[in-house]
Amino acid sequence: MQLETFKYDNKIVRYFIMATVVWGVVGMTVGLWIAILLYLPELNFGIPYTTFSRLRPIHTNAVIFAFVGNGIFMGIYYSLQRLCKARMFSDLLSKIHFWGWQLIILLAAVTLAAGYTTSKEYAELEWPLDILITLIWVVFAINMFGTIIKRREKHMYVAIWFYIATVVTVAVLHIANSIEVPVSFWKSYPVYAGVQDALVQWWYGHNAVAFFLTTPYLGLMYYYMPKAANRPVYSYRLSIIHFWALIFIYIWAGPHHLLYSSLPDWAQSLGTVFSLMLIAPSWGGMINGLLTLRGAWDKVREEPVLKFMVVAVTAYGMATLEGPMLSLKSVNAIAHFTDWIIAHVHIGALGWNGFLTFAVLYWLIPRLWKTDLYSKKLANYHFWIGFMGIVFYAASLYWAALTQSLMWKQFTPDGLLQYPNFLETVLQIIPMYVIRSIGGLLYLTGVVIMIYNLAKTAKSGSFENDEEAQAAPMNIEPVKEKGHRWLESRPVQFTILATIAILIGGLIEAVPLYLIKTNVPTISSVKPYSPLELEGRDLYIREGCNNCHSQLIRPFRSETERYGEYSKAGEYVYDHPFLWGSKRTGPDLLRVGGKYPNSWHYHHFVDPPLMSPGSIMPAYPWLAENILDLSYLASRISAMRSIGVPYADGYETTALKDLREQAQLIALDLQKAGIPVDANKEIIAMIAYMQRLGTDIKVKTQK
Repeated sequence: MQLETFKYDNKIVRYFIMATVVWGVVGMTVGLWIAILLYLPELNFGIPYTTFSRLRPIHTNAVIFAFVGNGIFMGIYYSLQRLCKARMFSDLLSKIHFWGWQLIILLAAVTLAAGYTTSKEYAELEWPLDILITLIWVVFAINMFGTIIKRREKHMYVAIWFYIATVVTVAVLHIANSIEVPVSFWKSYPVYAGVQDALVQWWYGHNAVAFFLTTPYLGLMYYYMPKAANRPVYSYRLSIIHFWALIFIYIWAGPHHLLYSSLPDWAQSLGTVFSLMLIAPSWGGMINGLLTLRGAWDKVREEPVLKFMVVAVTAYGMATLEGPMLSLKSVNAIAHFTDWIIAHVHIGALGWNGFLTFAVLYWLIPRLWKTDLYSKKLANYHFWIGFMGIVFYAASLYWAALTQSLMWKQFTPDGLLQYPNFLETVLQIIPMYVIRSIGGLLYLTGVVIMIYNLAKTAKSGSFENDEEAQAAPMNIEPVKEKGHRWLESRPVQFTILATIAILIGGLIEAVPLYLIKTNVPTISSVKPYSPLELEGRDLYIREGCNNCHSQLIRPFRSETERYGEYSKAGEYVYDHPFLWGSKRTGPDLLRVGGKYPNSWHYHHFVDPPLMSPGSIMPAYPWLAENILDLSYLASRISAMRSIGVPYADGYETTALKDLREQAQLIALDLQKAGIPVDANKEIIAMIAYMQRLGTDIKVKTQK
């Protein structure tokens, strides 16, 4: 058979390599910065753009979508061409994809620093960027599927299965979670509210981890690990079971993020059951990866690439065991809202995603530049310093989490809370935060060593933009094939079946989603936010307060004694978006309304240690200086009414009058307390929102 000559596009791979490295350093540096801010908050330099609460989503987006995202595309653009024995479908689409993705990342950093955020974890970007993400994802999908269609290799290798599942599912998740009503160019409200919004968000949030941080990296594992070990994948059958079981089960598990919340018990139980089922396919994949190295362990000791891969796959196994364990209510009761969750996430991020990315870089660059790695010794040094960084990081946070949880729940023999002041628990774990930042510094140092090593490697070699290759055209003669082999040669049918597999769980959750919306018990005393409170709530979101404070009191005695009556689903019916939070760096705020005078809140925002000595909360003096922007007040009211909040028709024309009256009352009260503040300042709206929280229902008297 005559061979066809064609050329692989290595230039696009090089672009994504450089972006991966650059954004990795940026994202990890911001991560180290915010780790230090947790015990030295003054390092925000007193400006709004560098507080922990604004930098935290910049860090998560930079690491997930910039570092890992570019790492995914780097690995896919190299492996897909070789697996399909074809150049990418379109060089133009490849370039649009690359530059479009970098534009999204830059705009994300700028807008998040400026406070333009939806507050929804891993989906903080506002609606114009959501649209841009959709367009660039479509470009990537066309380019990928076009390459698969024109392939010369008939059967799609297992790595391609995971790439297909990633592209399809991320699209479904992104669109479903990003349905929102614009208020202005950089502000929107989600159409979902309260409990419904929480379920949609964690259906997205959990599966963003699954189908952006897991499935594409499993595809990379299945391609690069056998290449690096020079051995075939351990089990073809196990890879089939791993793939289909994983994509079918993963999509159901989102509700385990909402245990002991106002979400109905049946939904919580559904998430728990499927989370536990996830252990089987996840560990099947880990075993398949590790056993691929059977007979090659001597090589593992010698080759740094394989060392990184072994730890990466092991970290994947650890994280995918710990996740289901955290979905058990007994474990969740201890771990949720503590630093345990942060440690769990970083086992996956630093170990699985980070180390596998480093392994691919160490394997890929010498081949693209046609040379040997500059220094195996430096690569091994990177491995050990990075590994110690992970140990320092995770171990300190596990210890901090246990300290937090035990102190939160401790009672005296008289039945009183042993540590009623939340700040007592924070001060106890400051040393662990210091150790965590040391771990982050070690990990980042390893990355800098890698960059030097790889730069020297590239400098010693010669890069070829268009690498010539030969392959026989795909045999289209009909061949009797059965089962999965038949499916592997038909990408359209394969994609349809994979889409059905991930939609089943999503649709079964979507139907009850409607029932949740229509069957949340009505609480007659719960009213829409006043115009001033609504403005204050949007300022709360702008400043990222939900990154440190929850608004969800679980039905534990320790929480009801500390905060007040546990949360009711009906309290959140007008919350667009929900603000339950994921981590308590500060106390829960659901019942803070009426607990302190207006003057306390004023001083607490301007100088937190004045009211709470030892507080690690940054100061927000600009709230007392900035004039409240009311130019979009009418649009806020109209947008809220359009998604079901019962503001009277035409209320936007009189809302400003009500806002000024309420603001004047708060300002006069502050002036009586000796605080000269004008009624038109942002801090007035923030105080109004704080004083509203939890006051719609009768709160149990605290001891």
